[in-house]
Order: sequence, then structure tokens, then C-alpha cells
Amino acid sequence: MSRRSTFAVCALTLLGFAVGAAFAQDSSDLERGKAVYEYWCAPCHAAGPGHPGTQSLQIKYNGTLPAVLIERTDLTPETIKTFVRQGILMMAPFRKTEITDAELDALAAYLTRK
Repeated sequence: MSRRSTFAVCALTLLGFAVGAAFAQDSSDLERGKAVYEYWCAPCHAAGPGHPGTQSLQIKYNGTLPAVLIERTDLTPETIKTFVRQGILMMAPFRKTEITDAELDALAAYLTRK
């Protein structure tokens, strides 16, 4: 095998490892984001009756946008982070001792994964 071929094989192998590692990291972040959502957000924003965040959004959007948070496709990571840290209407803000910055990043990635 020529030196150029050996280099190409090594480069492609390293690229494969890098893509795999990035995918594993993304997958891990999404799993962590889902866990944050399930623990902190779902009690108010899940589907069905008895979820005040969902009920509030149903009234606010009157069907023009989904009221269930995980069904939204219009949210940006910045919007999510702002609402989580500052709160909005009846939603209280979450401190960094409740949802860390890393957890908030993972939550934003999870909610904007679509």
C-alpha cells in the first residue's frame, strides 16, 4: 500500500471515530435533556389535563401553535434558556442550583432536536 493510500485510510478511520464520538455526545446530551425535561418541565408542560403550563399555552395560542412543549418546532435554544432562567407569567425562574448551565444546554438541545 502506498504512503498516500495509508494516509487516506488513517484519515478516514479518524473521521469515522470523530463522527461516532460526536453522535454519542449528541445522543448523551439528548438523553440528559430528556431527563431534565421529564423531571422539571413535564409536570407543567406534558400533554393531557392537569398540566398548568400546557393549559396556559392552549389559551394563549388558541390552536395556532402546539400547547404541549415537546411538540413545538418554533422554539430556539436562546428562547428556552431565557424562559427557564427568567420565568414567564406563572412560570417561576429556575436557578443554576436547580438546572445547571450544562443541563439547560441539554434541555434546549432536546426541545429543539426536530
